[in-house]
Amino acid sequence: MDRRESLKALALGTLSVGTLLGAAGCDDKTATGDKKGAATAGGGVYGRTPEEKERDAKLNAEKFFTDQEMKTITVLADIIIPADDHSGSASDAKVADFIEFTVKDQPQYQHPMRGGLRWLDMQCLKRHNKVFTDCAKPQQLELVDMIAYPEKAAPDMSQGVTFFNMMRNLTATGFFTSKIGIKDLGYVGNTPNEWDGVPADVLKQYNLAYDEKTLAQCLKIEDRNKIMTWD
Repeated sequence: MDRRESLKALALGTLSVGTLLGAAGCDDKTATGDKKGAATAGGGVYGRTPEEKERDAKLNAEKFFTDQEMKTITVLADIIIPADDHSGSASDAKVADFIEFTVKDQPQYQHPMRGGLRWLDMQCLKRHNKVFTDCAKPQQLELVDMIAYPEKAAPDMSQGVTFFNMMRNLTATGFFTSKIGIKDLGYVGNTPNEWDGVPADVLKQYNLAYDEKTLAQCLKIEDRNKIMTWD
């Protein structure tokens, strides 16, 4: 199973419904979690009450993570979901902005996320005298490998494992509720399809027929006896 198939299974199978549906900031009109879904929550988002729009605007005006923390989140998210020939990366989907909004909307994430980012930098400082974002890519991947597989992780890596599990879940949630991620999944939602109408023999059986107004306004006809498509 390749990387994206694994993440699709993670996003659709093991993430809690509360995380997927409760993470605020999705653009209701597009059913995506792109950054601007949250950023436009103060106006123009379908289905939000005035109180919700006011709260969203307040949260968007606040800043929780420092610039350095956001940089770390972006690098780590792209390690989790890098770009490939099929789709973009986590940063292309504005996952860091999604996570920033989520920790403000759901404060229970704030302490674990900030503590985990600090843990990551401390581990890199001990090993390489550099914070995570200043380390070379192989050094970053080496540390990630130590915490990405809970069953293989050393006991002294438990804090990192807990943090990475949370980071991976938030990244997958943000990505697969973004426009890029929805396209990656191949999900098209409710889309109009082509219907040929009630078959002519059924109409004849019940002594029914389409009236001229219906034919003119709702149906595209090539042959009067055969209904082709909706307009």
